[in-house]
Amino acid sequence: MRCTLTHPADSFPGRVRRAPLCNLPQHQYLRCDIDDGCTLHPLTDETGATAASVSPDGKYLYYFVNETKVGGGRLTLKRVNLDGSDRQTILVVDAPLEDTRFRPSHIYPLSTISSDGRRLALSAFLGDGQTPDAPFGLMVFDVEQATVRLILQGPTWCNMHPQYCRSTDPAAACDILVQENHGNVATADGAITQLVGGAGADIHVIRDDGSDFRDLPWGRDGNEACQGHQCWRGRTTWAITSTGCRQPSEAQLIEGKPAPHAGHVGSRTPGGVRNDLSRTFPRPHFYHFATDIAGRRLVSDAGTLNEHAQIYLAELGAPGDEPIRKFTYLFSPKSTCAKGAHIHPFLSPDGTLAFFNSDESGLLQAYMIRGLPDG
Repeated sequence: MRCTLTHPADSFPGRVRRAPLCNLPQHQYLRCDIDDGCTLHPLTDETGATAASVSPDGKYLYYFVNETKVGGGRLTLKRVNLDGSDRQTILVVDAPLEDTRFRPSHIYPLSTISSDGRRLALSAFLGDGQTPDAPFGLMVFDVEQATVRLILQGPTWCNMHPQYCRSTDPAAACDILVQENHGNVATADGAITQLVGGAGADIHVIRDDGSDFRDLPWGRDGNEACQGHQCWRGRTTWAITSTGCRQPSEAQLIEGKPAPHAGHVGSRTPGGVRNDLSRTFPRPHFYHFATDIAGRRLVSDAGTLNEHAQIYLAELGAPGDEPIRKFTYLFSPKSTCAKGAHIHPFLSPDGTLAFFNSDESGLLQAYMIRGLPDG
């Protein structure tokens, strides 16, 4: 089994963007061979390597080389075999995106790949450094045709967290989960001075051709807010978010299904289907989580976000109906949970291994948990 270790850092920590660590020469993507004693094998050596995605068949690493600047520069999409061989340049973006005047910059450090491995989505700032309230946007790259198109844009898309649906159904495989940060504020050169405001962010789904924009029934009701952590439930068309609630004071895990766009009314979306997965857990406070590919297991950090935070493994029930059937406490990673050291646990696709971050040693590291209990 292999995984790819990264430390992309051109995200939006706090309320102000920091200089991207991907522009440091020592920044690399590494392949960790778990079956070979977790040996590490460098996959990139270019300054500016960022936003990597592994193809669903496990053959390739796709990544971008970011040489952009506001209003100009160059963005290159590359592919390399996971053994480090046959590196190829697929596409270079060094002019305005097709049918637009926009040049991408401030590249988001996470890309997402479709379940058939044919398309990647990546978000970026689209401003020219002069225009106020300039847009951010979502680009979709066709890796077979070596093309890119802009499918979504606007000033509220500064922290999109795009995620392709992992379903293999041809229609569902075109869906992308996206986050919209209402009330955000950015400078003309794309620096985020306020990440979100008002009633908070909401979560949507859009097809990768830019059509069929839909809403998830979460947040924005004056009591419940989306934390900004969400993911698809395995290969299903259900998604899960973590919330922040005023009354009761909890951070719940809420499952939902996309409904037709009806404004930005969050949990009050007409026709929205919600399922409180955490309703049997006493005083839930869940934050970062992920599921296995089957959508049957979930791992999450929980409790107070400090050295006492915990990791739980959960067994999921029937989608849209049942609460989590079983919670198993794994342990406390003793991370400070500072902004750069969130635990962010996730599962291997088969649900047999869990991974997480911790800076307990004084150095932020990735850890692995073997021997997870059977469901």
